[in-house]
Amino acid sequence: MTQGSYKQFCPVAMAAEILCTRWTVVLLRELVSGSTRFNDLRRGVPRMSPALLSQRLKDLEAADIVRRTPSATDSGVFEYQLTAAGLALRPLVEAFGMWGQRWVDAEPSLQNLDVSLLMWDMRRGLDPTPMPKRRSVIQFQYPELSPKQRSWWLLVEPDTEVDLCSVEPGFDIDLYVSTDLRTMTAIWMGWDSVRRAVGARRLMLTGDRQLAANMQTWLGLSPFAKQHKLAS
Repeated sequence: MTQGSYKQFCPVAMAAEILCTRWTVVLLRELVSGSTRFNDLRRGVPRMSPALLSQRLKDLEAADIVRRTPSATDSGVFEYQLTAAGLALRPLVEAFGMWGQRWVDAEPSLQNLDVSLLMWDMRRGLDPTPMPKRRSVIQFQYPELSPKQRSWWLLVEPDTEVDLCSVEPGFDIDLYVSTDLRTMTAIWMGWDSVRRAVGARRLMLTGDRQLAANMQTWLGLSPFAKQHKLAS
């Protein structure tokens, strides 16, 4: 898996040879979060080339951390499932994230903005419980971005997986969310809040009042946000 070996019997060194290659821990974050298909994994690591993603998956398969299996529902599609060894890495991946959230300065982190990764994470973390028991369509608008990246839609249907669209889905919009990417990232990571951003006019909510009032709740936040006291 690695280009060289530490040549040490120490288990830390042996594990590092498998896990510390570039992108491997970030890819494991996606696998631990529940992504199983190649295209979904690509959306979670958008700056990773498809060739390198394929290679890292092969490396993890060789190390018996993931298992490649045919999809039970879609012919010709394969899924990557964590093995027992892979599932045992969940606490390690979560500890990486918790450490980074607590000890890495937020300001440099907010220089690495990525709208597609943010929206993919938000889709995965969204909690539909406080939302109306019907289809809800939320459009996010980032005016400072290019037209191709400016608009995103979250489609929330009862008892189904939340869908993320980067093109107009063709449904009426229940809530418009207009903000800058830095503000939305800070809210998602727990460094800012919906109430503060609205009060400072960095976040504009237009449409369904219930959805707007409950946004901080249904947004869900990053799983690592609990390491940071949410701004009031």
